[in-house]
Amino acid sequence: MTHQISAQRLTIDRVEEILARGEKLALSEYAVARIEKCRKYLDDKMASATEPIYGITTGFGSLCNISIDATQLSDLQKNLVMSHACSVGEPMPKEIIKLMMLLKIQSLSYGNSGVQLVTVQRLVDFFNNDIIPYVCQQGSLGASGDLAPLANMSLPLLGLGEVYYKGERRPAGEVLAEMGWEPITLQSKEGLALLNGTQFMSSFGVWSIIQARRLSRLADKIGSLSLDAYDGRIEPFCAPVNIVRHHKGQIKTAENVREILEGSELIKVKKQHVQDPYSFRCMPQVHGAVKDTLAYVSAVLEDEINAPTDNPTVFPDLDMIVSAGNFHGEPIALPMDFLSVAMSELANISERRVYCLIGGKRNLPSFLVAKPGLNSGFMIPQYAAASIVNQSKGLCWPTSCDSIPSSQGQEDHVSMGSNSATKLARIVANTERVLAIELLNAAQALEFRRPLHTSPMLEEWVAKYRQEVPFVDNDMVMYPLIEKSVEFIRNNP
Repeated sequence: MTHQISAQRLTIDRVEEILARGEKLALSEYAVARIEKCRKYLDDKMASATEPIYGITTGFGSLCNISIDATQLSDLQKNLVMSHACSVGEPMPKEIIKLMMLLKIQSLSYGNSGVQLVTVQRLVDFFNNDIIPYVCQQGSLGASGDLAPLANMSLPLLGLGEVYYKGERRPAGEVLAEMGWEPITLQSKEGLALLNGTQFMSSFGVWSIIQARRLSRLADKIGSLSLDAYDGRIEPFCAPVNIVRHHKGQIKTAENVREILEGSELIKVKKQHVQDPYSFRCMPQVHGAVKDTLAYVSAVLEDEINAPTDNPTVFPDLDMIVSAGNFHGEPIALPMDFLSVAMSELANISERRVYCLIGGKRNLPSFLVAKPGLNSGFMIPQYAAASIVNQSKGLCWPTSCDSIPSSQGQEDHVSMGSNSATKLARIVANTERVLAIELLNAAQALEFRRPLHTSPMLEEWVAKYRQEVPFVDNDMVMYPLIEKSVEFIRNNP
């Protein structure tokens, strides 16, 4: 299956499909025409221009007042890519690098960047042949775009840097030769078009949203199982009490829980208690707030990935080349910090439900084993969840609050959105682990409610889970069970 890069809006759902199905990319006739029209306009403009044009006939950043001879414009762009390739630290996950390439292709396809068609097509070829540039996670300030990581992504176009190909990390020049491809000779503006932009930030942001949506759905499902196993009350999830507060996420969460627990024997048992702890009773409010946050951040990120974000921006139809600031990451840095807080809270309330389940209350044994004392049971999985939650809370400090001037003061306010993006991805992964630990505990607690059953939907899901993760009678090595639980919710949402 092939995805056409065109004027049609690229949604996050569509991005997920492209990656999950391993779809190929192709430039539409519309995209090809726009790219070629813009490049021709830029070439014609340079032939007649009498004034310097930033980044095209001048240096970069604080070197913007230094004009470059026409014979050196290609070298200027190559030097830009080489000198800016300074991403460091932990390597990016390959699937996120591939997503970054997709988003860069999308951004360049609008015909506002002045790149050659051959340059965009080579990125498409890389994507389609699973030739993944080697890029690390640190080095971007999130303004002037994601310069360092995008430079590392772009090096292989020139036959430089490294790529992952067929399971190996190799010099890019070798792989290009193997494919029979000549390195790209960059023309004016092209290096800047490749390096400016928010595709590093956006790729982590979009990836995190895809995972967060899945985890939000799972949190309702796992939380419902915990509620039933804890002998919880269904009344806080009734429609009237949630509708009266108006919040869409709250209303949806309550509806989800009612549907998930439909037909449960346990939820109908007469309760001896009047109220449940907040971690159960307030699931609509907390899970719902996460849903509302996700909806807002998704809308912002979708706007971002459907825009050219390099600089200067070229408008052939208006006869304009504008040096401005569309590379600045603030519009997505703030929402990604917001989503970090939301996902940390989803893990936080999940851990609190785990703590309730192992507390020896409501006729559940201490630490969810029949012989506590001799057995520690599920004592330490809760420790692990608490440790993970603590780390996520520490990561919630908004990096978008900070700015460190660069480029001799020319770039005097930056977004730090790249760090907002990478820490969001870490928090999302942490939340997945905490929810997996909650499932481990909830499924264990359910067995102490037999012969009564939870809902048919949850019984079927737990039966599938039990094929991977056993009931624990006596102490056993627990970390493989946690790993299997993580793998289960990843593959069985």
